[in-house]
Amino acid sequence: MKLLITGASGFLGQYVVAEALRRGHQVRAVVRPTSNEKRLAWHNHPEVKLVRIDLRRKDGIVDAVRGVDAVIHLAAVKDGEFYSRFAGTVIATENLLEAMVAARVLRLIDISSFSVYDYSFGRTIAEDTPLERYPLQRDEYAQVKLLQEELVREFEQDYKTQGVQVTYIRPGMIYGRDNLWNTILGAKLTDNLWLKVGGHAQMPLTYVENCADAILSAAERDEAIAQTINIVDDNLPTQNVYAQKLAKHLDNLPRTIPVSLSILYLFAWIFWIYNKLALKGQARLPGIFIPRVLDARFKPFRYSNTRAKKVLNWTPQYSLDTALERSCSNVELLEVPAPAPALQPLGG
Repeated sequence: MKLLITGASGFLGQYVVAEALRRGHQVRAVVRPTSNEKRLAWHNHPEVKLVRIDLRRKDGIVDAVRGVDAVIHLAAVKDGEFYSRFAGTVIATENLLEAMVAARVLRLIDISSFSVYDYSFGRTIAEDTPLERYPLQRDEYAQVKLLQEELVREFEQDYKTQGVQVTYIRPGMIYGRDNLWNTILGAKLTDNLWLKVGGHAQMPLTYVENCADAILSAAERDEAIAQTINIVDDNLPTQNVYAQKLAKHLDNLPRTIPVSLSILYLFAWIFWIYNKLALKGQARLPGIFIPRVLDARFKPFRYSNTRAKKVLNWTPQYSLDTALERSCSNVELLEVPAPAPALQPLGG
């Protein structure tokens, strides 16, 4: 297959490109115009074409898309203020979808997020869990990912008669080399000091190589078309178990101050109500003082990968222990050998 992969230079994107090349696909890897391609292990692979475009602008996107079999859309902005996230996630998606229509490419694997779910429902997060009803009471990342999914669903509906084929992939918390400590463990106070919130909640983790494997399976399998699929690994650890295993591999973990989730909820509701009634909602509160953000990050849930296993015929290749060993090792995880040249027939 010929694949266009947006966000190719990002944490997950680098692994998705590497996995696509290992499976024999040709890749157009979309990177920002200012990206340093030399830091990408696969940048000079013969089956990769680097495409330097800014998805926030329409220039060049149609040409980048034209002729591919499918688009894997990973590009998003996770940090910064709302408008930069909106431009890098929502406007970028809108421009990409318009280009796909113009180029007559209607196969899309849209990479969404667990952040779109409403965490006030039930005890298990699955594909049929309702989406967030009150996005303005969540963080900016959840807001823009919800808007992104809304755009893609409109695209899917508007061009259904033309044969549009969309798969929605919602990974949990993706971890791996240089991304091992995350916000499900707690809240950052300083660079080296965190609040450790709770400890017994199951973490919806997916190791980055396992996640990349699932995404490529979604692109390859017709069974994935028109499906929404959550991606989490097997045997998910609690916060305490994950932190303990991580401490065996790393010496420079942040210092933590333990705090009860119940106590944090109490303070969050006090700040939330005061902001709403006294400050007319004008104060921008940290996430740990927003009750619905606390629900999404720390509320105890169960998570299922049953649909991913059934539809994608996917099983996570790497266990937690193996994933941590790989992440903390010197093994090159992203290098992809060039394919061997085809043998030429002997002359007669």
